[in-house]
Order: sequence, then structure tokens, then C-alpha cells
Amino acid sequence: MKKAKRRAVFLDRDGTINVEVGYLNDPEELELIPGAAQAVARLNDAGFIVVVVSNQSGVARGYFTEEDVHAVNRRMVEVLGREGARIDGIYYCPHHPEFGDGEYRKDCGCRKPNTGMVKRAIDDLDIDISRSYVVGDHLGDVLLGVNAGARSIHVLTGHGITEREKLIEHGIATAYLARDLADAVEHILSHTTEEL
Repeated sequence: MKKAKRRAVFLDRDGTINVEVGYLNDPEELELIPGAAQAVARLNDAGFIVVVVSNQSGVARGYFTEEDVHAVNRRMVEVLGREGARIDGIYYCPHHPEFGDGEYRKDCGCRKPNTGMVKRAIDDLDIDISRSYVVGDHLGDVLLGVNAGARSIHVLTGHGITEREKLIEHGIATAYLARDLADAVEHILSHTTEEL
């Protein structure tokens, strides 16, 4: 019998897992949003694959390098790990369609709300997207969920409050409006009735 594909929760990074500081490039400035580590650990314990998908246009804009992105991601994994939380995959997009020069200035398929990062994760981690969630503080995160065929949850941390206005303007109803990642995970787990 073929093993069933697994559910995943795709998380935005800045403003969802860690405090939004604006183009984070110093690992030492990474600060988790209260309750975020415990929320990720709850997803781990429930059998969800946890994947970070993050637009990092600061690379295209020349604010930092891809190595800086990796350094911040390593720090995030380390800090989460101290609290017993695990990230199963990290994907990021360094491109921007309007800013930057050379290879980074392009309209790519990986920049949210395009689904390139999610498609890579589906292939790499054997994910059933129809049973998965996307959680983030931006309109692009909600649209990513819609475009990928997952359920979207909008959090009010980070840019969530101002981005909520954009969601209303676009007439987009999210599956759930969460105070923060902990609230989003509570919603996910309370609506998980089938086998993972």
C-alpha cells in the first residue's frame, strides 16, 4: 500500500515567526514572536510538515546577500530548536520584478503569491497540498494559499493589520483571521479530524 502524502503548514518568516524589523539581515537581530516556537512544536507533535516560504527581495534590492538570508535562517532554526521546534524545509525567493540588477531582477515563479516555492516543497517533502495550510501576515501569503490549493490563514502580527486592508480591498475571505501564529495553530489543530 502506498504511503499517504502528508499535510504541511507553510509559514511566512518575517512578521509570522519572528518580529518584523524590515529587511532582516543580522542573525543577532532575530527575535521570535511570543508563542511562535511553541506553536511550531505543536505542529511537529501533530505530524505536520512545517515549511518556511519567504520572499527576500532585500537580495535583489542590494540590502543583503543570499548568504545573509542563510545566516538568518540558520539562526531561526537554532532558536526554534532550543524550544523543541523543528522546521522541515526552508525556501526563499531573492528576486523582485522591479528592483535590483542582473539575475535578481526578474518576474519569477517563486515570488509569492506565485507557487514555485510550494511546488518545490511538495516534490521534496511529499506533501498533499489540498490538506495543507499557508500562514502569513501579507496579502501575498493569503493569495499563495489560494493559488496553491491550500487553506490560507492571515495573522495580525508583522504587517498583518495594514495588510488586512488590502485583503478587504481585494475581496478575499481567508479561512481564518488569527491574532498570531499560536492562534493560527490552535485553529489548525482544532480542525484536524483526519489521519495525518
